[in-house]
Parts: sequence; C-alpha cells; structure tokens
Amino acid sequence: MNQFEMNTTNSEETSQFATRLAEFLQPGDVIALEGDLGAGKTTFTKGLAKGLEIKKTVNSPTFTIIKEYKGRMPLYHMDVYRVADAFEDLGFDEYFEGDGVTVVEWAHLIEEQLPSELLTIYLYHEGQEQRKIVLVPKGNRYEQLCKEIFR
Repeated sequence: MNQFEMNTTNSEETSQFATRLAEFLQPGDVIALEGDLGAGKTTFTKGLAKGLEIKKTVNSPTFTIIKEYKGRMPLYHMDVYRVADAFEDLGFDEYFEGDGVTVVEWAHLIEEQLPSELLTIYLYHEGQEQRKIVLVPKGNRYEQLCKEIFR
C-alpha cells in the first residue's frame, strides 16, 4: 500500500493543503482523520470546507458527533471520539454513501463501520507549528486522488 507524505510549517499551510485536496474530492468520498489532540484535525477540516466553498464557520463536532455543512457539495464532519460503543447505530453508512464528502475524526474508533475504500490522513506534531501529513489511500479511487495531488 502506497502512502504519500508532506510537511507543513504552520497551521495556514496545513489548511491550504486541505483546501487544495478539496478540489479533487467527489460526492461519496470518505476521509478518516487521525492524530493526537491538537495535531490539526479541525484545522485540516476547515481547509477542506474552504475548498468546498462552505461559508459557515467549521468547528469540531465533539459533543454533537456529526455536523453538516452546505457548499458546492455537502461536508459531513464527524468526531467519534466520544462514541461509547463502536457498534452503536448512528447511521454512519448513510453519510458514507451520501452526496457529500465525509470527514471522520478519530476514525479508528469506528473502524468496523468505515467503508473498505477511503483516504486516511494522519497528522503528526513535528514541532510547535510544524506538521507531518501522511495520506494512506485504500482503493483505486483514493490512490489516483493522491497521485493527482502530489503530481
């Protein structure tokens, strides 16, 4: 399995990369975001939202689990950190197969419910503001997407 890596020097660069990624996204795409607290998962999602032309302020859906935003295509932003039971039926599949892009923070907590093909993005602290971003595509669609972004 290929993986693609890049480094950013500040949160603005992280957001800009996500904005660029959004240009390549299609309805039904699923992005799993992983990283420690404060690694930039919400910053990344804000950048995606900007690229999807979402005007509303994006923030972490920590206590609501799922937030929906409307732009050139919908963004379904999930934070499953507080999901007590990984098999709890919250209708995730309806979002994964929906007409928008789904971003799942702490996705490993619901791994059994995730689609078999998706793009996992890991964000790592490399310093105060620096981040290492690792994209791991699962499936041909996401492999091609990564190759296009890193062209």
